[in-house]
Amino acid sequence: MIKAVVGANWGDEGKGKITDMLAKEADIIVRFQGGANAGHTIVNDYGKFALHTLPSGVFYNHTTSVIGNGVALNIPVLFNEIQSIVDKGVPMPKIKVSDRAQMVMSYHILFDQYEEERLAGKSFGSTKSGIAPFYSDKYAKIGFQVSELFAEEAALKEKVARVCETKNVMLEHLYHKPLLEPAKIYDELMSYKEMVEPYVDDVSLYLWNSLKEGKEILLEGQLGSLKDPDHGIYPMVTSSSTLAAYGAIGAGVPPYEIKKIITVCKAYSSAVGAGAFVSEIFGDEADELRRRGGDGGEYGATTGRPRRMGWFDVVASKYGCRMQGTTDVAFTVLDVLGYLEEIPVCTGYEIDGVVTTEFPTTSQLEKAKPVIEVLPGWNQDIRGIRKYEDLPENCRKYVEFIEERIGFPITMVSNGPGREDIIYR
Repeated sequence: MIKAVVGANWGDEGKGKITDMLAKEADIIVRFQGGANAGHTIVNDYGKFALHTLPSGVFYNHTTSVIGNGVALNIPVLFNEIQSIVDKGVPMPKIKVSDRAQMVMSYHILFDQYEEERLAGKSFGSTKSGIAPFYSDKYAKIGFQVSELFAEEAALKEKVARVCETKNVMLEHLYHKPLLEPAKIYDELMSYKEMVEPYVDDVSLYLWNSLKEGKEILLEGQLGSLKDPDHGIYPMVTSSSTLAAYGAIGAGVPPYEIKKIITVCKAYSSAVGAGAFVSEIFGDEADELRRRGGDGGEYGATTGRPRRMGWFDVVASKYGCRMQGTTDVAFTVLDVLGYLEEIPVCTGYEIDGVVTTEFPTTSQLEKAKPVIEVLPGWNQDIRGIRKYEDLPENCRKYVEFIEERIGFPITMVSNGPGREDIIYR
C-alpha cells in the first residue's frame, strides 16, 4: 500500500516529523518532487536534523530511501547530506536514485541568482537553489537525466555544447555575466556520475515489484498545496506540483495504489517567501508566535529566514486539504498556542465587501481581508500528553472547531517536536 504525506498550506507544516513517525511502519520512503530549496526538520534519538533531499525515513535501519524521477536532484547536496547524518552516528542508509531523475547543474543556481538580481524589488523570493531554472530546462527538454551520464561520451559532449550555446546567449545579452565553458560542464557531469553511480536504479520497476510483494511505501512531498504551480498562489509558487496526485508521476507508481493521503496542517500559519497571506500578523504579536513556534523558532530549515506568521486559515486549509485528496489530517504544533488567553482563527475572506469561505485565484486573493473568529485559549503546556481526552477542554474544542470548519478528519495531533509527541484520535 502507498501512503502520501503532503502539506495543506505554504510548506513548513511539520511533514518531516510525520514522515519520520510513519516511516517506522514503512519499508520504502520516496521523495517525489522538488529539490533542496526547502527542508524538513526532524528531532529523534540521533539528534536534530534539517534534511533537504533525503527522505525523512533515513533514520530507520529497515527502510530504503528513494529519490524519485520527479525530484530536482542536486547531487553534491545529496552527498553532503548523507555524510552529515552518518557523521552524527546514523547508520548508512539504503538509497536508490531514479535513473530518470534530472540533475540540478551549477549554472541553474547561477541563473536563479542572476534572475532574482535582475528582478530586484519584483523578485519571487527564491531560495536561489536553482529550482525554477532546473524545471524550466526539464520542460524545455535541455535538462540532463541521470541515465545520460552513462550514455556515449560523444553524444553527451554534443548535448553539453548545444546547451551551453543556448545558455550563453542569455548570459551575454540579458545578465552580462561570464559564459559557460562546455569542457567544465562536461567535467561537472562526470564528477556527478562518480558520486551517484552506486545508487542508480530503475526506481519505478523497483517500486512496482515492491508493491507486488506487499511492501509499505510512503511518498513524501515538499512544500504544500498553496505552492503548487497550477492550484497555488501563482506566480509565487514552486516549480513542481506539490500535490499527492503528482506522487504517482514523480515516483512512477500507479495512482490507484495511493490509498491514504495524510495532509499536514499547522495549528497556526507560517510561510516563507513572497505571495498573498491573508491571515498574516505583524509586529510584537508575530514576533512572539515566531519565537515560540516550530522547534526553536519559526525559521526556514534551508534558508534560516524568519517565517511570516499568521493565525490558522480555515479557507486556505480547507482548500489545501481538498486539493490533496485528504483522507487524514495531521494537526501539528498545537502545543505552541498554549501561551494564549484567546486564539484568533481566520474563518472567511472579505473580498470587495463580500465574505467567502472558498479559496480564490491570486488576483482576488490579493484583495482579501481576513474574517476573524476568536476562540478561548487553554493557557497551559500540553507537551507530554498522550491521550486526546487528557487535553484541556478548550484545546479539544479548538481542534474540533478546526476539524468541523475544514471538513476533513484530524486523526493525529502533534504536541511537541519529538517523534513520540503525537496523539492519535
